[in-house]
Amino acid sequence: MKKTTSNTQKSPDPSASETTDTTDTTKRSDITEPLVSARLRNPNRPDPVSHVFTIIPDIDTESLLCHACETLASLNVMATDLACELEGSRRNVMLAIQQLAVLGELLVNRALDNIDPPTGLSKA
Repeated sequence: MKKTTSNTQKSPDPSASETTDTTDTTKRSDITEPLVSARLRNPNRPDPVSHVFTIIPDIDTESLLCHACETLASLNVMATDLACELEGSRRNVMLAIQQLAVLGELLVNRALDNIDPPTGLSKA
């Protein structure tokens, strides 16, 4: 007796891709969790060194605030441009993000003014 097999293709199992994503997330959290937990247990412990984004340790506060202000200004422009391309609730979310960027920029500018008050302005 001859055995016949069908040549049907199995459709991809959507739960298989979800399992892979979950596994990747679990792997990442297994790596990062001890570092985060150690930092929370001992706030005096220095942050792990990242060679991708590093700020030199002896930079002055005014320089840090100036760069933060420029970064927030750039975020404001990008968020505003993106909001113009969106509609509905997604636009509202992007405008809320843009407003948070503006608020952050205002706070940083005030901190800069507190460090080095502008000349010629009366205190209000």
